[in-house]
Amino acid sequence: MIAQIDQACGSDPGLLCEFIFEQTESEQLASFFDTWLLVPIRVLVILVLAVVILQLLRFFIRTGVTSLAKTSAHRIARSEDDATPVTIERALRRAETLIAVIQSLATVVVWVTAVFFILNEFQVSLGPLFAGAGVLGIVIGFGAQRVVADFLSGFFMLFEDQFGVGDVVDLGEVTGRVEDVSLRTTTVRDVNGTVWHIRNSEITRVANKSQLWSRAVIDVNVAYDTDLRRAEGIIQRVADNLWHDKSFTKGQIIDAPEVWGVEDLGADGVSIRLVVKTDPAEQFAVARELRLRIKEALEEAGIEMPFQQRTIWLRQDDTHVKRSERPDVETAPIRSSSMTNEFSISEIAEEVNKQPNVE
Repeated sequence: MIAQIDQACGSDPGLLCEFIFEQTESEQLASFFDTWLLVPIRVLVILVLAVVILQLLRFFIRTGVTSLAKTSAHRIARSEDDATPVTIERALRRAETLIAVIQSLATVVVWVTAVFFILNEFQVSLGPLFAGAGVLGIVIGFGAQRVVADFLSGFFMLFEDQFGVGDVVDLGEVTGRVEDVSLRTTTVRDVNGTVWHIRNSEITRVANKSQLWSRAVIDVNVAYDTDLRRAEGIIQRVADNLWHDKSFTKGQIIDAPEVWGVEDLGADGVSIRLVVKTDPAEQFAVARELRLRIKEALEEAGIEMPFQQRTIWLRQDDTHVKRSERPDVETAPIRSSSMTNEFSISEIAEEVNKQPNVE
């Protein structure tokens, strides 16, 4: 009896096969029900379990990554109360990208595992498949090293929140606004409107100019004879007025502007530095408006903004030379300190002609 069951249902018979054989004592019928009824049921159970497990994984991945992203945003902003809507929105965008990536990986793992279980139900030997998959993986690995490097670099850039869509970044050869970030490439549009597609593995450094907040740094040059404290007061007043100006909507100042003081004693004038903290990527519009208003305010106050000047003179080593031996105007030695000429070329020529003619 046992030998017949083994012959009909195999060495590891199922309950259904044993039951059918005991009731009918027919090997063909027991084998038929075991092959065409029990195996499909097992396959169906495997598929249902795969779907359920995948949905649970998707739920936990979305919940966990979103929670981590919000926690990270609050931590960066120092507290929940300081977490601005921009910070939260940025964190959620990054979370959506990471969720899509991790869910895709989870889907591949679950369905590959389900396929292996299904093949096992049909008595398919998995050893040769694993061996073939290993060889194929090695071949693909050698041929797709750059693609794998792109994916790994993209994943870590997203996970570490180095930059996101809308940020203004300097990636070395390219500086512009990020329009798209994927696991393989990053898309940046520069100031000229050119769109650059950069492979993530080729990004060796990232300078993010608009993460969480930005800063407009303006150096205002004034003449050396200027009352510097008065000039600093005018610059501070202009910046404060723009800060409280509700009609200015091109940029948002988020903190009180600060005049840091004299930054440089240059060849042409004194440089006074003004710094203004703004919302992300709005420092450029704020800086342009501030330069315009500061220029108008300084002119109204009678404070001169220095410009480059040039002094030109003619030097003659020996005054007792013949007229024919005097240096030509065009080849005369000229020394300059910087753009406005004190003497024109014609005036220099007149000075040369006034030299005494000693025979």
